Amino acid sequence: MPKKIRELKYTIVIQWSNEDKCYVVSLPDFTDIMQPCTHGDTYEEALKNAQEVLEMLISSYLED
Repeated sequence: MPKKIRELKYTIVIQWSNEDKCYVVSLPDFTDIMQPCTHGDTYEEALKNAQEVLEMLISSYLED
């Protein structure tokens, strides 16, 4: 991933879901994708997964 992409700033919303028993992640800047878009058993895992999703989304948008 190019350094320039990693420096972009986006909002990541991480919330505990009692129903799913995990942290669910939404990316409010990307309204055209299913929300929540990823999850994690821990807050840290959810954040890592969110960053991976963001990298994939941004790369995909740049390719189009």
